[in-house]
Amino acid sequence: MATGVLQRVSGGLGRAKSRAHSAGQFVVWSRGFATSGSRNRQDSWFKSLFVRKVDPRKDAHSNLLTKNEESNLYKIQFHNVKPECLDSYNKLCEDVLPSIHADKYYPCELVGTWNTWYGEQDQAVHLWRYRGGYPALTEVMNKLRQNKEFTEYRKERGKMLLSRRNQLLLEFSFWNEPVPREGPNIYELRSYQLRPGTMIEWGNYWARAIGYRQHNREAVGGFFSQIGNLYMVHHLWAYKDLQSREDTRNGAWQQEGWDEVVYYTVPLIQHMDSRIMIPTKASPLQ
Repeated sequence: MATGVLQRVSGGLGRAKSRAHSAGQFVVWSRGFATSGSRNRQDSWFKSLFVRKVDPRKDAHSNLLTKNEESNLYKIQFHNVKPECLDSYNKLCEDVLPSIHADKYYPCELVGTWNTWYGEQDQAVHLWRYRGGYPALTEVMNKLRQNKEFTEYRKERGKMLLSRRNQLLLEFSFWNEPVPREGPNIYELRSYQLRPGTMIEWGNYWARAIGYRQHNREAVGGFFSQIGNLYMVHHLWAYKDLQSREDTRNGAWQQEGWDEVVYYTVPLIQHMDSRIMIPTKASPLQ
């Protein structure tokens, strides 16, 4: 996939080069940088690669990037399960998690629950939403401590796990809010570790880019971390199958502007990871 991205980015640069020629401007491409007869043009193009085009703001990134009229907080959990226990683990979750989701006593919702198909094997991923932000999260935690069924669930679950980790997330303002959907679908969770200080720049580009990825209803949700691994972004996508994923992603490259978004966002990434996930029976996202 990385080779395909590099080829497409190179193609985007090639198209930019051709447009420059057609305008009567001679461009020499050397070591990935454009030079021309005009020093001013060179400086402008060079600076565009490294200077963030973001207005100075005296506010937290979370306030600039989220839906301010809402206060949803998300928790994503990654549970690495003993291979021989995965079926029992899924059954245990199916017996307990939907009851918490359905009980209005708890101000939280189970957005989705999956097993990783491609990526880390024998892994379960759960995504929760807390309407009301941190106070709702605290309320749920306090109430669950008094829930004997949940206490027993955690005890049994602990016998089946190799490791677990979680993150608290906020949702990008320009993404859809995840809502239940009918299946069957496969889901892709693409996770990006960004360079510190680049979150607003990422948001600026993806606020435009998301428009290229809505045609097949594949966009499910976009989030960025608040606690846990910081400067982490998660994009959640839904497809009918792997071939549909391939066709949809290839189709984005046919749209004017997508290559530019990829070209300018790739340098912001330190590390990226992709999981293909299958929803469990308990998942509202099927």
